Amino acid sequence: MNNNLETFVPMADQPERRAVLQIDGTDVVAHSTTFLAELARAFYWRGLIDTGVVKSGVEIAAKEGLTHPVVNASLRLTLLAPDIIDQLMRGTQPRRMNLKWFLRHHFPIDWQAQRELIDSFK
Repeated sequence: MNNNLETFVPMADQPERRAVLQIDGTDVVAHSTTFLAELARAFYWRGLIDTGVVKSGVEIAAKEGLTHPVVNASLRLTLLAPDIIDQLMRGTQPRRMNLKWFLRHHFPIDWQAQRELIDSFK
């Protein structure tokens, strides 16, 4: 049995990228593709832990060749309120809200406090 994990996220080490849709010269949707890719990776890893494939973020880090703080910072993204994740998926999050901030700062687990934090990015 092969115990190695392989996660491929092509934009993981690249700067924040946004795909912007414009209608009549007005930005309507700004998908943060980098943020979405990292969010997908975080939920994938969370699924590995939840199903018992791996025991912890430390094990993921060892198998992925990453440090455990990097993995744990990414896993914290799975604690975002569903409506905030929905904003990211729709590309309607505040323009100043970016992945780098979420990976470098602790954010509240309480969903209402998260919403207030997101409002501060506007």
